[in-house]
Amino acid sequence: MDIRYSASPNDVKRYTTEELRKEFLIENLYVADSVVAVYSHVDRMVTLGCMPVNETVSIDKGIDVWANFGTHYFLERREIGIFNIGGAGSITVDGTVYQLGYKDCLYITMGAKEVLFASDDPRCPAKFYMVSAPAHRSYETRLLKLADANKRPTGEMETSNKRTINQFIHPAVLKTCQLSMGMTVLEPGSVWNTMPAHTHERRMEIYMYFEVPEHQVVFHMMGQGQETRHIVMTNEQAVISPSWSIHSGAGTSNYTFIWAMGGENQEFDDMDNIPTENLK
Repeated sequence: MDIRYSASPNDVKRYTTEELRKEFLIENLYVADSVVAVYSHVDRMVTLGCMPVNETVSIDKGIDVWANFGTHYFLERREIGIFNIGGAGSITVDGTVYQLGYKDCLYITMGAKEVLFASDDPRCPAKFYMVSAPAHRSYETRLLKLADANKRPTGEMETSNKRTINQFIHPAVLKTCQLSMGMTVLEPGSVWNTMPAHTHERRMEIYMYFEVPEHQVVFHMMGQGQETRHIVMTNEQAVISPSWSIHSGAGTSNYTFIWAMGGENQEFDDMDNIPTENLK
């Protein structure tokens, strides 16, 4: 497991491009029949990727659960949200099988002991993108389709940011301890997300960009409002955003991204907005 420790905003001011990418960027999430995991000490969030091809893969494959979490199994004290961004596949949770198509989401509550991933067709494997947060009680494991999401259209074509925010793991849809996740889809001709920019001192956030066309990129904006930096990202890469950092991006094409939040509350609109003209 790759472990990332918390970074001070004062230190980040002096980071090189390589240091920024090493600290915040998550690359190569998908390795055949493996689990890739990145543990961030920012709110103790864990980002994972799993691409089962020729075998059924357990969530803890290659992870020393006791050494990393001090628990006997991965979700003993955690909850997790999972999106499928690949071919059709299934997730088996303590014997119950959930079928996930493209862009389907599964929330698994704290206490699930066995989580297994499989693809329907090895020629078109599923790609399970996951974010896990600490939890203190159990709720309900639930499969969510795009039609189940709470939809919030926002932005305008005139400002190149017309998009739909699909809230999947969100208080308006289901109860969780602290994890919130959703998927924002930009329309053709729109490239900006999350503008005007904001921070939220009470929560951290993780973005995963996908449906980024070949040879196109997303310039992910981060840093304090008066000390902005950027990380150039390609398809199916994720980025860690501490509470003190803005999290916004502009692509050379439209794209889709999955956001995940954890922290003090689940109030989606609890944001410290920064007027665009005040960014530096």
